[in-house]
Amino acid sequence: MNHHHHRSASVSAALCAAVLLALSGCAAGDGPAATPPARIVESAAAPPAASASAVKPLARSLPVRVRLPSAVVDARDVMELGLNADGTVEVPPVAQADRIGWYGKGVTPGETGPAVLIGHFDTARGPAVLKDVARVRVGDEIAVTRADGTTAVFRVRELEQVDKDAFPTAKVYGDTRRPELRVITCGGEIVDGHRPDNIILYADLAAVRPA
Repeated sequence: MNHHHHRSASVSAALCAAVLLALSGCAAGDGPAATPPARIVESAAAPPAASASAVKPLARSLPVRVRLPSAVVDARDVMELGLNADGTVEVPPVAQADRIGWYGKGVTPGETGPAVLIGHFDTARGPAVLKDVARVRVGDEIAVTRADGTTAVFRVRELEQVDKDAFPTAKVYGDTRRPELRVITCGGEIVDGHRPDNIILYADLAAVRPA
């Protein structure tokens, strides 16, 4: 499957997932599916409907605080991240491992497109801001307060753990038709001092709380 095809497939699946969440509250929340394998929500796709775009996109405004209650995260002073010399995305410095970073070349949370947040799971100094990411489930809320005072509330649609060498760039950074959020951290058992995987949360804008 080439990248282009995969991206268009995930965009339509993403639209479908929004319908499921809008109609049933949390499509994957009941029973034994407490720890969904990656892509479980895509397998439950329904035809897209008008309600998929019920929450209107917001104008550009920088993120200043990120709350992910199920992972006990309340990170203020979000830092802007750029690109390293080799073209990879920066991560927050180890000395500030309690902070969440936002990829500044992308959209801000709440705008149409994929806003990308990045945080450490742990560093050589110990647990970091996303140390409890394993507690996150499909349907959980991520609230991003923006500089304009509004709070964009996203709902997790999918959790994915991938080898860093197989990072799904098009799926994470590719254009979407509505406001979405990605939260990226590291995972897997430590190999040579580093974790070999990325854990990615994919979330959709579910509500906007005014300033």
